[in-house]
Formats: sequence, C-alpha cells, structure tokens
Amino acid sequence: MGCFRWRSALLWRTFFTTAVVAIVLRAFIQFCATGKCGLFGLGGLIMYDVSSAVAIFSGPDILVVIILGTLGGFLGSLYNYLVDKVVRTYSMVNEYVLSLISLKRNLDMIKGAVSKILLVLTIAILTSCCSYFLPWFAKCTPCPDDITGGCPTVSESGNYKAFQCPPGYYNDLASLFLNTNDDAIRHLFSPRTRKEFQISSLFIFFAAVYCLGIITYGIAIPSGLFIPVILAGACYGRLVGRLFESISHLDTGLFALLGAASFLGGTMRMTVSLCIILLELTNDLLLLPLVMIVLLISKTVADNFNKGVYDQILKIKGLPYMEAHAEPYMRQLVASDVVSGPLVAFSGVEKVGNILHALRATGHNGFPVIDEPPFSDAPELCGLVLRSHLLVLLKGKKFTRERVMCGGEILETFAASDFAKAGSGKGIKLEDLDIEEEEMEMYVDLHPITNTSPYTVVETMSLAKAAILFRQLGLRHMCVVPKSQGRPPIVGILTRHDFMPEHILGLYPHMDPHK
Repeated sequence: MGCFRWRSALLWRTFFTTAVVAIVLRAFIQFCATGKCGLFGLGGLIMYDVSSAVAIFSGPDILVVIILGTLGGFLGSLYNYLVDKVVRTYSMVNEYVLSLISLKRNLDMIKGAVSKILLVLTIAILTSCCSYFLPWFAKCTPCPDDITGGCPTVSESGNYKAFQCPPGYYNDLASLFLNTNDDAIRHLFSPRTRKEFQISSLFIFFAAVYCLGIITYGIAIPSGLFIPVILAGACYGRLVGRLFESISHLDTGLFALLGAASFLGGTMRMTVSLCIILLELTNDLLLLPLVMIVLLISKTVADNFNKGVYDQILKIKGLPYMEAHAEPYMRQLVASDVVSGPLVAFSGVEKVGNILHALRATGHNGFPVIDEPPFSDAPELCGLVLRSHLLVLLKGKKFTRERVMCGGEILETFAASDFAKAGSGKGIKLEDLDIEEEEMEMYVDLHPITNTSPYTVVETMSLAKAAILFRQLGLRHMCVVPKSQGRPPIVGILTRHDFMPEHILGLYPHMDPHK
C-alpha cells in the first residue's frame, strides 16, 4: 500500500480513460436530455454550479473563513476519532457473533453474515426514522416571492418540499432529508438563497448527517465517506454563513462550499487533490484562494489531533502502509537490526520435499536462492525466487533424480502466461499440488525462475535510508547482505512489515519513537 510509483504508462492510460469517460458521459447526457432516462438525465458535467455567486471578499470575510477552517479541522478530527471507534466496535461485535456461531452451531457458510445483515437493517431503519420524523421539528416557511420553479415543489428532486405544510409554505428540513445526497448538496450550494434554510433546520440536519455518517461507515454496504462528508460540511458551512451573516457578505452557497472543503480537509487531510476536485465540481476558479486557505487551515488544525481517516482505516485493517518519510528513530538502527528470522533459503538445486515443507510452514512470498558447491566455489547469493513461481514449477513436475542443473529447457514446457497468472493472485494454490511420496526425494532446478538481480543493501546501512529506498522503488522484498566476506551470503530479507513501527518498537521497546 505504501510502496507506490507513478509510471509514465499509467499516466497515458489515465489520460485516455478520462477522455473516453468524458465523451461517453457527454453522449449520455445529450441522449437523456429529452427525459428518456428519468433523473439520470438531470445535471451535467458540472455537478454543483455556483458561478452565479459573487466571490469578492474583504477582511471580515477572510476572518470568518479562518474561523470556518479552524472549526472544520476540529470537527473533521473528531469525525475521524469517532469513525475509528465505531469501526473497531463493529469488528469486535462481528468477531464475537462469529465465535458464538462457531461454538453453538457449525455454520461455516454464514460466517457472521447474520450480524452484518442485522446491523445494516438497524442503520437503515434508524436513517429512515430520522429522515421522516426529524422534519416534524421544523416550522413551515413561506415560499419566496422570486422563485421560478414553483413552491412547494412536486418533483422528486425539488428543494421546496411541502411535507405537511399548507399551500404556499414549505418545510426546509424535509427538503434536505427527503432528497438524494446529490440534490441535498446542490440545494445547500445553491447561491442567492440566503434565507431558504433556517438556522435550526441546518443545525438539526448537520447533527443528524454527522452522526449517521459515523455509524454508517464500516457496515456491509458500499456507503463510502466522500459524499457524506461533503454533505455534512456543506450544511456546516451554510450554518456558519447564517450565523455570521452580519459580519460577512459572502453568499451562503459559497459558505456551504467552503464548509465542505474544510470538512474534507479535516477528515481526509488532502489539499491539492481536494482543491482540484472541488473546483471541477463547481467550475469557478475565482474560489481558488478561499478554498486553498480553508483546506490548509483545516488540515493543519486536524493534524494536531490525529491522522487522516484513510490512514486510520489502513491501521485498523492491519495493512502495512509506509509513510513517505522515515521515522526519526530509524536513524538509530541499521538494516540488520530489524530483520525477521529465521531465514528460509533454498539451494540452487533444491529437494522437492524441502520446498514443499517451506511453502506449507511459512507464508513468505519470496525466498533467497543460494548456490553452494559444486555449483560454485563458495556459498553465494544467486537471487530471489517467488512463492507463486515455485508453485508453477512444482505443478509442472520437472524433477530430476540427481542433483544437477537442467538450465532453461525446463521453461520450454511452460507458457509465459503461467507465470504471469501466478503473480496476479489467480494462479496455482498450494492445495492444487499433487506431489507423490517418491517425488519428495527428487530435485528441481530453481535457477530458471530465480531473479538473479534482486535489490540488496548492506547490513550496516541506516534503516532510515533503507526505508526510503524501499518505498521509492516500490519494492516488496529487499535482501540484506553481509558487509564482510566469510559469512553466509545473506543476512535476511526486509519486507514492509519489518519497517512498521509495531515491529520495530516491539524489538526495541526502550526506544523513544519521537527521537
């Protein structure tokens, strides 16, 4: 996850894909403009157009924007903290229910699906109750005089829902709850509608969306975080705009956009990408300075409390994510200090039984191959062989009864796609092998499938430099070799797990992680 390189080939593929998507989307929009596609035909490439709002700001406006970004950073960090606690709670509950099922009934087919379904149903019922009952707390508001689309609205996506109000009145809270998230965001972003939503309605909707977004993430539906965070941030921004309307003269629709930016910056901790995304969604470059200020402030404030929501989710799932920089305590260690053991290595011509035993006993993805006499004058590192390639070789059963090198003719019976599929995760499994007892004492030549030029570092290299090299090159294995001769040709192998703080501080608990 943390080892990533941006390849030029990927850039061209992204460019081509984006062009195709834009053309196809434009064609569908024109086809559906006649109303043949229902709600799908509404809108366009610009989802939330706020270009009609005037983006001229003064000193008091900047002050309010700073307050908006500061509060957004705090609320975003609190959001991340609560999401972390809720996701961990869901995981613990699911494991507990799964253990009860496995103890009381041997229902391996279920595997906790019942608890996940019940949780989804509970959240769905709670969301439905909030969407229906909370609008009853809002007062009916008279329809504005300058409206062109009619009030109250009778269409599905209108922003003037009647909801138990008499003719000529609308329920602003129902206009937010009883719409899709996209339409609710569009209504909050709509410019020149300062009095459309009451302060009390905005506060109720923000509290509900904030809490529902926290408890919804982590359940067994593709809910995501981006749209709920934008929705909560837009409501928060519009609420701040209404509270400071006596000081700031910015449009409340612009405040909604800036609130969404501050909330996104406080939760996801991205700046450049979020700025580009928001400008693409709104199509107004004049908002660039304000959006940049809000994102920088919210991210700076939130970084003082915790990490971004995606970083926390990676940690919850146990994925070995490597930061772009080395931790300070890594400068006090060298590569050999954190090498995990014991090392499992193969000879250049290895016994089939030894390979099969190592594959069953370990979960290693790569194994060093060492040439020994009579194939070399002294033990030397030949290279690195992958588990997936070993499985393909064992499946082909190109074994010999004598311990001899066979060379590249072994690969003639294999297709190139066999090893390509093996690396994609859809290749041969260990359970697919059918090795007979007499074949366990036979030999197989590993030289044809060995990577003879693996990335290596000397054992005395600083761990900080090794971590930076590992990440920038996008490696999965790094061989650690001895500094002096006369020793085994390899000290160990470094993987992403060896660079994790949990592993390093577990080996050296006395070390200060901040130094």
